Amino acid sequence: MSIPLHNPEKSLGETLQYMSSSITQPTISLRELLELIGEQGMLVFCMFLTIPFLLPVSIPGVSTVFGLVITLIGIGVAFNRVPWLPARLMNRTIERIHLLPALEKGAALFTRLDKVVSPRILALTHGSTVNRVNGLLLVLGAILLMAPFGLIPFSNTLPALAILFLAVGMLQRDGIFVLLGYLALVATIVYFGALIGAAILAGQGLSSLLGS
Repeated sequence: MSIPLHNPEKSLGETLQYMSSSITQPTISLRELLELIGEQGMLVFCMFLTIPFLLPVSIPGVSTVFGLVITLIGIGVAFNRVPWLPARLMNRTIERIHLLPALEKGAALFTRLDKVVSPRILALTHGSTVNRVNGLLLVLGAILLMAPFGLIPFSNTLPALAILFLAVGMLQRDGIFVLLGYLALVATIVYFGALIGAAILAGQGLSSLLGS
């Protein structure tokens, strides 16, 4: 069974606005959120999961859970199959009080994206090989999102941007956004490498001081 990617009759912003107006219970599970997204599919779900890391909203303790879900979706995209999403993950709940601000701000962001995306540079969005590569890069972005640098500025933002750009590009067949996703992944790897290098140098300096 192929992975559902896109419903052209509803814009990305409209999807989040519909979700926001449909949530009335104090909490909602990830599975119920995915059902609200409906035919828009898994890539829109990936985009939604990046919102807490891009905008000034707070959904506590979600980087690992959201990162795992994006990883599984990326694997599904790579192999053109509906991903296996374990019940333990999908039954995790989010409080409405935290979710609604994310949906409202996300709807504004996605509405702006709707205005600038269009099919272009199709070589980066068409074909099984390209889809496999892009799906695996989604997985890489999700792994970087889960890296233990959460308290360091931009450590969640850069991989979340990469995931968002890749998902938008694949969903809307926009190679410019896919290319932006590639660049954001490179920037994330360089940034994390610099952080690790700085930590190693700091550790060596501390060892030298203690040794002396």
